[in-house]
Amino acid sequence: QVQLSESGGGSVQAGGSLRLSCTVSGYAENNYCLAWFHQAPGKGREGVARLASDGSTSYADSVKGRFTISRDYDKRTLTLRIDSLKPEDTATYYCASARSPAHDCVLGRWLYEDWGQGTQVTVSS
Repeated sequence: QVQLSESGGGSVQAGGSLRLSCTVSGYAENNYCLAWFHQAPGKGREGVARLASDGSTSYADSVKGRFTISRDYDKRTLTLRIDSLKPEDTATYYCASARSPAHDCVLGRWLYEDWGQGTQVTVSS
C-alpha cells in the first residue's frame, strides 16, 4: 500500500519561496508517477507538476519557471520548490502517486490512486 505524507506548508509573503516535501513509501520502483496538485478555496484540484519513473518532469503552464519537482532517492522524498510566490498560489497542496509507465504519466487527476492528506500554503500580498 502506498503511503504519502506532505509537510512544509505555511504562511509566506508574496515573492518568497517555499519547499514542500512528501514522504512516499510502498510504491513500485518502476512504472510510477508522482505528482503535486493544488486546490484553492472553492476550486477543483489541479495538477501542477509531475515526475515519472524515467526521471522526466512536466508542469502546468501556469507554474512553469516557478515550480520545481524533484525526488530524493535516498530518503524517498518528493519535493516541490515554489519560487516567486503569488497570492494566487494560496491553496492546499497534495502529493499523489499512480502506477503508470513513464509515457502515460500525465497531470490528470483521474490517473492518481493514492493521495496525501495535504498541506496548506497561504501567500499574502
